[in-house]
Amino acid sequence: MKKIIQFSKFFLPAAIISAVLVVFSITGYIVNKGFALGVDFQAGLLQEVQIAPTAFNLRWNGTNSAVIQFDRNNIFIIVSGSGIENKTYTFSFNEYTTIGAIRRAMEDQLEEIEISVLVNENINSQHLVFSSQGNPYLSSVTPYVVHYIDPAVSPPLDISEIRNAMSSFSQGVSVQNLGTPHDRQFMIRIEDKEEGRVTSNEIVQILESHFGKGTIAVLRSDYVGSRFSKDLTDQAGVLISLTLLLVLIYSAIRFRLQYAVGAVIAIMYDVLVIIAFVVWTRMEFTTLSIAAILTILGYSTNNTIILFDRIRENLRIYSDNSFVDILNISLTGILGRTIITTASTMLAVMALFIFTTGAMKDFALALLVGMISGVYTTLFIVSGFVYLWDKLKVKREKKKLAAKIAG
Repeated sequence: MKKIIQFSKFFLPAAIISAVLVVFSITGYIVNKGFALGVDFQAGLLQEVQIAPTAFNLRWNGTNSAVIQFDRNNIFIIVSGSGIENKTYTFSFNEYTTIGAIRRAMEDQLEEIEISVLVNENINSQHLVFSSQGNPYLSSVTPYVVHYIDPAVSPPLDISEIRNAMSSFSQGVSVQNLGTPHDRQFMIRIEDKEEGRVTSNEIVQILESHFGKGTIAVLRSDYVGSRFSKDLTDQAGVLISLTLLLVLIYSAIRFRLQYAVGAVIAIMYDVLVIIAFVVWTRMEFTTLSIAAILTILGYSTNNTIILFDRIRENLRIYSDNSFVDILNISLTGILGRTIITTASTMLAVMALFIFTTGAMKDFALALLVGMISGVYTTLFIVSGFVYLWDKLKVKREKKKLAAKIAG
């Protein structure tokens, strides 16, 4: 017979450690004045930028209108006007592999276009970067700027330089790396309690004053209003509360009330562990953080339900054994499965942590911490609570029996 591990010996030490972690979590929340909220949960502007010099400028000298569009592999110029149908000119990076080839192709196909190349024309066209900001309609007055970046040869740019550039900004600013320093790509978040005070153009102007005109490509720009951020915060609380309620109802119906309460306590503990990790590391709290918490709750609940199933099964098989022995047998039985399942899941999460950056890396790190907490919760918190409940129940029954005999 497999050796039974006496998990019950660790119930009391685990309860003490857990109580300390709960206090640690609450203290961290108070000391650090809550979460380091991302722009999702506070009014403000989020902008992804790349510090990339200008490759070439485009001007349109024709009487018809011309619009420029692009994707990862092509530039599209759409010409339209009175009395003519829209005509699209496509310049594929696979066909025109250098900036010089792009220039020659545009000049051959479009007489009205004027191109001013500011870099070596032999640069690979795959390194072109297009800003999402700016008017897509080509003009003879305002040039359309196309940037470029080659991570293999571009000098690295440290995040401290972006922070220094944004230091003149009066609002609360946070800056985050996207990729490696050679990618020169950053995410800037600016708090804006009074809606509309912060604009994308303002950020670009500040960065251009530091790095030079025409060196800032805006890859993404999102604004979150105060009403939306408040609604998102309220919905996050509702989601977690609803999860607790559904687990309580499901566990009470399928098992016993003591199991249901134990499962809810375990879930609350997992949430507090994630909160402690987030507030003490000052990790930015975003919608991905909510996703990580809900994922961990589902993972932990699954482990807990498996334990409850094993306890119920062993109560029938080992009906003559004490409840604490059945707990130890059940925990020993699921230990191997729990370790294998957790380890295999963590391999996938580790890949996310190693090969991603930014918010996704934080998401993976929170999942890793939560998975470890989920295993600990199943082995010691849930089982310890169920054991305590049963012990108190037995004591109450003995008192009733003693009172009945005495009476």
